[in-house]
Amino acid sequence: MMIRSALACSGALLLAVAGPVLAEECGHRGALDDIYCDDNQDMVADTPSDESRWRDPSTLVFTYTPVEDPAVYQDAFADFQEHLSEATGRRVVYYSVHSNSAQVEAMRSGRLHIAGFSTGPTGYAVNLAGYVPIAVKGYEDQFQGYNLITIVRADSDIESMADLEGRTVAHTSVSSNSGNLAPRALFPGMGLTPDEDYQVVYSGKHDQSVMGVLSGDYDAAPVASDVFDRMVEAGRVEADEFRIIYTSDRFPTSAFGYAHDLNPELVEQIEEAFFSYRFPEEMQETFDGADRFYPITYQQDWQVIRDIAHATGTAYTERGLQQLAEREAAAARE
Repeated sequence: MMIRSALACSGALLLAVAGPVLAEECGHRGALDDIYCDDNQDMVADTPSDESRWRDPSTLVFTYTPVEDPAVYQDAFADFQEHLSEATGRRVVYYSVHSNSAQVEAMRSGRLHIAGFSTGPTGYAVNLAGYVPIAVKGYEDQFQGYNLITIVRADSDIESMADLEGRTVAHTSVSSNSGNLAPRALFPGMGLTPDEDYQVVYSGKHDQSVMGVLSGDYDAAPVASDVFDRMVEAGRVEADEFRIIYTSDRFPTSAFGYAHDLNPELVEQIEEAFFSYRFPEEMQETFDGADRFYPITYQQDWQVIRDIAHATGTAYTERGLQQLAEREAAAARE
């Protein structure tokens, strides 16, 4: 019940819970919150130097980003959870989260140990929750990426990005890379500024943007190509019901990692679990052919995402997370 409560609490409450943790003395923090240290300057929180702060839970809590129906991914990761349990010798449980801010807050409060964070919110998790990304779904020679695509109905009179002027366009959520941040960074270069040249409404999730375009609630929507492709493959929509009017360069997909203050011996077991695991056939089908977790670093592989955040004025700060929670809550009420 405590775990469920933590995942459901507001940003203010969970940040207050985490707040009393004393800041560690260190020579470098960079953009990290004051309760974390980054002496090795790799842009993620170091393991606490005080061993008494290491956590060694008998039950590990795992979750995946709420980009679509959480129940879908609880089933998709069931086999991996068993592998993780065998590798660590601990029980592994899955708890669904329904917003990006709640997921960040759950890890910051200490209720979440291992997680897959969506591309955009990964920066909040790193700076504010002590999250250490180590992997992305991928293949033997590269990690899996995705594109920002802008979709319209196939029968729409919108033929190009310029035609979006004066229209209603669904962005997904404030923290989403492909669903909001990337459009705000990239579209002005095409002469199209969100909120100025077209009306932005937040759908909440990529699949809701897709369905909203199909139903006519929105004229267009920027969404992640991998989510769109999965919806087509699952038969939820037909590809020929839509037209893609823009495709960006590729971005990394959701990051997987752990809380920085876990016992280093446990961390070794978690890393071994990720990198020794091979996706079963059903899981490969769910994740567009990816067959493993491919190693990455936040410092190098998230550079393009941080650049987009910087270009859009997004700050991976406590205030930024509170604003994110407020906007997600407002979008959920609409």
